[in-house]
Amino acid sequence: MADRDVRVLFGGGAFFEGPRWRDGTWWVSDFYRRSVSRIAPDGRETVVLEVEQQPSGLGWLPDGSLVVGSMKDHRLLRFADGRVSAYADLAGHCGGLLNDLVIDDAGRVFVGDFGFDLMSGAAPRTTSLKRVDPDGTVTVVADGLHFPNGSVITPDGSTLIVGETLGNRYTAFDLAPDGSLGNRRVWAEFGTVPTGTTTEEVIGQLAVAPDGCALDAEGHLWVADAVGGRAVRVAPGGAVVDEVRAPDGLGVYACMLGGEDGRTLLLCSAPDFYEHLRAHTREAVLLVADVDVPHAGRP
Repeated sequence: MADRDVRVLFGGGAFFEGPRWRDGTWWVSDFYRRSVSRIAPDGRETVVLEVEQQPSGLGWLPDGSLVVGSMKDHRLLRFADGRVSAYADLAGHCGGLLNDLVIDDAGRVFVGDFGFDLMSGAAPRTTSLKRVDPDGTVTVVADGLHFPNGSVITPDGSTLIVGETLGNRYTAFDLAPDGSLGNRRVWAEFGTVPTGTTTEEVIGQLAVAPDGCALDAEGHLWVADAVGGRAVRVAPGGAVVDEVRAPDGLGVYACMLGGEDGRTLLLCSAPDFYEHLRAHTREAVLLVADVDVPHAGRP
């Protein structure tokens, strides 16, 4: 595994998530500053919008509108022409905070949720992956997922891969032209599915806790390992073939490939993720490192 120069692109955040590269700039959510920002390659921040109920996943519809997951009220918001509007209400389908998302070529949004009240220490529960169609219809397309989180769609649009943060694995589905999911299978396995009855027990049984992720042109995933303080490059099946570590004391909770050539790996890093510890601090940073294989697919 190569030694890499890990550099600070931007500091002073509370907790960054949902990183994306679009139109020559990085985009990130900050949970506890309740903002979505653009971060220029030179580190300059521009706050694009504020999301009072806490932003998470980001993506763009075919018309260029930005979709933002609003975590605490379980809604998707649409941002276009400087205005925010409601896009979909998923409250009836969520057991916990709304989470990361990916949008396919047809403008269908696939989004998960925590499944339980993580911040209050509730017992872990499985939950579903939801699809939101362009007309706002919400459909549950997969159930029984262990904290569905970062997701990618392959360049040909045929496969959706979702990380199960508390499941030690990535799960893949065939993505049909009508947006339905089939042929469910394990794409990468890091260990057995945890059997703990508390969050602490489950976390202790994780070899890799897949959080945000990015697909590269060789069909590997760069994965933010939420329990390992690192991003790992994972081959189909689950072999870890490379890693980039955060500085001591920092975790890594999301990552994305971008930059002009798609070979810059952005890491969203903070000491931990709990709201009561992070909300009033400004210790989150965005780190960057250069990698060899460029970005592919969505997001």
